[in-house]
Amino acid sequence: MDETLEKNKKFMIEMQSIQLERQIHMQDQMRLRQQAMQVARAREMFFWWAAFYGVSLVGAIAAMRRTKRKAVLVPFFPLSFIVGYQADLAYGTKINRIRAEADSIMKCEEELLEVPGGIPTPSLIDAARQRFDDDKRSRQRATIRQ
Repeated sequence: MDETLEKNKKFMIEMQSIQLERQIHMQDQMRLRQQAMQVARAREMFFWWAAFYGVSLVGAIAAMRRTKRKAVLVPFFPLSFIVGYQADLAYGTKINRIRAEADSIMKCEEELLEVPGGIPTPSLIDAARQRFDDDKRSRQRATIRQ
């Protein structure tokens, strides 16, 4: 009897370990997919900014030649920074620099990462769920009375 109980206990611990490992891998896969989506989004945004910048610049140069006023090109100075930022984010090393900064924050500035109100406990979650259920019931009663 004790031998069977001990085998079951070992089996349960092993299964929990496997399940936890699978969850960690699944979360990592989800993180990688989200990161790939962010890079793809940055690249798409860069295409739009670059197209806007190119068309606007051609129009501004044409306007400058007609009017002989160089002030028409002034808005392209700050716009160049925006396009440059998007290019760096989409195709440059910006993501690596962001990751390095995040590592630095995690090592040296842990207080910035604290969750407001602390980490939720099961009792806090149950209390919030109970309040939600109570509110839902009271709204249903109120709509029935009307």
